[in-house]
Amino acid sequence: MPADIARLLPSVDELLRQPPLSEAESQLGHGVVLRAARRVLDARRQHLFPSPAAAGEGKGEGPRGGRVSLPEGQGVDTLAAEAAKLAWQTVTPSLRNVINATGVVIHTNLGRVPLSESAIEAMSAVARGYSTLEFNLGSGGRGDRQDHIQRTLQEVLGVEAAVVVNNNASAVLLALTALAKGKEVVVSRSQAVEIGGGFRIPDVMRRSGAKLVEVGTTNRTYVRDYEEAIGDRTAAVMRVHSSNFRVIGFTAAVEIEDMAAAAHARSVLAIDDLGSGALIDTAQFGLMREPMVQASVAAGVDLICFSGDKLLGGPQAGIIAGKKEAVDRCKRDPLMRAMRTDKVTMAALQATLLEYLKGRAMHTLPVWRMIGCPLEDLGARAERWAARVPGSEVVEGRSAIGGGSLPEETLPTALLRLPRSGTPQRHLARLRACSTPVIARVQDDAVVLDPRTVADSEEPALLASLASLHA
Repeated sequence: MPADIARLLPSVDELLRQPPLSEAESQLGHGVVLRAARRVLDARRQHLFPSPAAAGEGKGEGPRGGRVSLPEGQGVDTLAAEAAKLAWQTVTPSLRNVINATGVVIHTNLGRVPLSESAIEAMSAVARGYSTLEFNLGSGGRGDRQDHIQRTLQEVLGVEAAVVVNNNASAVLLALTALAKGKEVVVSRSQAVEIGGGFRIPDVMRRSGAKLVEVGTTNRTYVRDYEEAIGDRTAAVMRVHSSNFRVIGFTAAVEIEDMAAAAHARSVLAIDDLGSGALIDTAQFGLMREPMVQASVAAGVDLICFSGDKLLGGPQAGIIAGKKEAVDRCKRDPLMRAMRTDKVTMAALQATLLEYLKGRAMHTLPVWRMIGCPLEDLGARAERWAARVPGSEVVEGRSAIGGGSLPEETLPTALLRLPRSGTPQRHLARLRACSTPVIARVQDDAVVLDPRTVADSEEPALLASLASLHA
């Protein structure tokens, strides 16, 4: 059986001589095409002869006792075309741009939020050549990469010191390890939470070497609960942002000012895990008020941890800011080097923060432009799309903030509802398969596109993708 199969299938060399592969080889190189040809032939062998148990006992017999032959449509030309397709797929990046038409502003699966033009330019500038990442132009000696962000955050927030790590989960882990290893950290029972990716505060506490002390109940916690729990082994009192859920109804929570005062009255640290790191008041958009970094600074919190890539609108990063003594302890911890960011992230984050310092963030950062986009503008764009897509119509809908920020909070929007053709899931799959993939959602059993999360510059590609579905 194996010998018969070997005679039926083309050799690797024969396959490589076929036009689809020979043309691909001239552009992709011999190695890529050779590996693709071998993989296709190996897969075909496995298909024709999956295991000795499945084969017939007679020489040259297939599983049912007949002579072996290649199935129709699986000749040399077909195999060569399949290998060429595989070769091209191998060298095509799987991380690629898509159009987010879901209306979810901070979409974790799609890379959170787009960066500002200033951040992109800053990243490109430092990526092209050498930089002052750890070089002091004034002295000509070694510099500190953390100084770049620290100086900017001192201006933006008025904090004494700051460091940057690769995400907020790292920031929390580093803070707890540096400040509370072997000691207790007091947290409200309602804040012993789990956020995306299985990140659980109790697990992080254990990994840091700190001991979690829960106070209050799942729905109500008071200042006295913190005060009564602080003892000789207490290192800090900590607030944890609920991130992606809300507790409503019969509830009570301690304001950050009161928590910090209770901690400082007993000579322990106050730590605030803010999560999304809002620097702009979300209440002005009709949303609930997201805890702001400035409020924690004003409350005298010793250490504040927040993300760079959620409501801040920058690259993935975790920012630790606050009192110099607490920040310096984090900076000296051995974990710091394992968690530090590279020059490209530093450049993008500093450029993003400078937009706040210049008072331009509402207009230049995509996350705030999308959140603040007027409903009439969204309606006008949706109507413009509908005029180009036969059978579509504009309907009302809601956009989500997403990304572990402002849970359950939505904004009114205008949606383009595509004509119903087949199942919604089939329609979504066709949109994802376009040359510029479009990620949409389903509402009332129809596929809808939300202009809130589609940039003006993306409209031509979006309309081209929609047109290709009806071509």
